[in-house]
Amino acid sequence: MIEATSATVPRRRPRVIALANQKGGVGKTTTAINLGTALAAIGEKVLIVDLDPQGNASTGLGVDRRSRKSSTYDVLCGDVGLGQALQQTSVPGLSLAPSTLDLLGVELEIASAKDRAHRLKTAIDELADDQRCQDLTYVLIDCPPSLSLITINAMTAADAVLVPLQCEFFALEGLSQLLKTVEQVRAGLNPRLTIQGVVLTMFDPRNNLSGQVMADVRDFLGDKVYETVIPRNVRISEAPSYGKPALLYDLRCSGSQAYLKLASEVIKRERNLLAAAA
Repeated sequence: MIEATSATVPRRRPRVIALANQKGGVGKTTTAINLGTALAAIGEKVLIVDLDPQGNASTGLGVDRRSRKSSTYDVLCGDVGLGQALQQTSVPGLSLAPSTLDLLGVELEIASAKDRAHRLKTAIDELADDQRCQDLTYVLIDCPPSLSLITINAMTAADAVLVPLQCEFFALEGLSQLLKTVEQVRAGLNPRLTIQGVVLTMFDPRNNLSGQVMADVRDFLGDKVYETVIPRNVRISEAPSYGKPALLYDLRCSGSQAYLKLASEVIKRERNLLAAAA
């Protein structure tokens, strides 16, 4: 009988989730940081890929701009592998591929390349051969607030899309275009892509409008909307200025507790998606 070894057991590709919404200010980066931290806190090995040129996910995790020697710009240009761009964060089990302002020019750099929509997918697939990354279970991609080639790269690489949606008047505006883009990517680039879920953010129970928006979104999207709702919370807003996820800044605050619940719900949905695909 031959014993299984690392050479004979196939590497499991981490589940890749793109956090996308072309509308800015919806809590997308905040969700990437704190969901990644919550997943790491319950034992997952997580990588956050910062694809926003503003680099807020990198700053929010305490990674100084001067220390970002290699970035997602270098990865998309093919100059380094994703594993070479990784930096460890202060959160055990959570690593980061940081962003820099150079990413603003990446679309011009790769626009004429035949594989321009698959650059990130190739980089993530190659992690299976990198000893530093073989225990990863989740990759979270923080997309820019646009439906650009960068976001298309994220959706082409992803297994699923998670959509943060702010509980404000214009919450549903543009959502149909995002869902249409997901369908186009699924049809032309990535047939396995699915909607993992929609998470309502910045919910204020004192505001009647928040409750109405929540009801409208649930009527429109049904069970695609997570049960967990992220409240508007000052501690969540303060945490990035200290270079910390909210869960490290104040574990007991309502926002941190909500992200822990969201992490459990994400894992449950992932298991259901995997079971349905089997």
